[in-house]
Amino acid sequence: MRVIGIDPGLRRTGWGVIEVNGSQIRHVGNGVCTSTASEELAIRLFQIFTQLKNVIVLHKPTCAAVENTFVNNDGAGTLKLGQARGVALLAPAEAGLSVSEYAPNTVKKTVVGAGHADKSQMMHMIKMQLPSVVVNGHDAADALGIALCHAYQGNYNQRVKLALSRGKLQT
Repeated sequence: MRVIGIDPGLRRTGWGVIEVNGSQIRHVGNGVCTSTASEELAIRLFQIFTQLKNVIVLHKPTCAAVENTFVNNDGAGTLKLGQARGVALLAPAEAGLSVSEYAPNTVKKTVVGAGHADKSQMMHMIKMQLPSVVVNGHDAADALGIALCHAYQGNYNQRVKLALSRGKLQT
C-alpha cells in the first residue's frame, strides 16, 4: 500500500507519501504545494489542485488520507480552508484513489500518543518512525503524520470491515 497524506491549507498544502509493506513503513517523498497569495481564490485553488495532481502522478499512491478541517473563530478563514480541503479531496478522488479522513487529534494520538501534541513533538515522532526522512517543513511533517495515521488506523479499519463482511464479527 502506498499512502499519500495531505494536510490542506490555502497558502501551504503539505503532502507526504509512504509505502507500507506488512509492518515495514518506508518514506517515499514529502513536500508542500503552494499558492500565490496575490491571486484570486479560484486561481489559488487551481494551483494547489494542479500541484497535488502532479505529486500523485509522480509518486503513484494507492490511497489517500486527508486531515479534517479545524474550525476556528474566523468564519471566512475556515471557509477558505474548507475550499482548500475540497481540492485536497478532489485531486486523489479524480485519480481513482480511495480517500480517508482523519481528525487532527486522531492523527496526533496515533503518531505521538497524545491528541494535543505540538508541531515539534510531531516532527520528532515522524523522524523516529521514518529514520531516513528529510522533512520539508511542518506542513509536510503533518502530511506524513496523516499518512502514518492511515497506515495504522486504515489497516485496522479495513480488517474490521472484511471480518464484518465475512460474518466473523458481530456489530
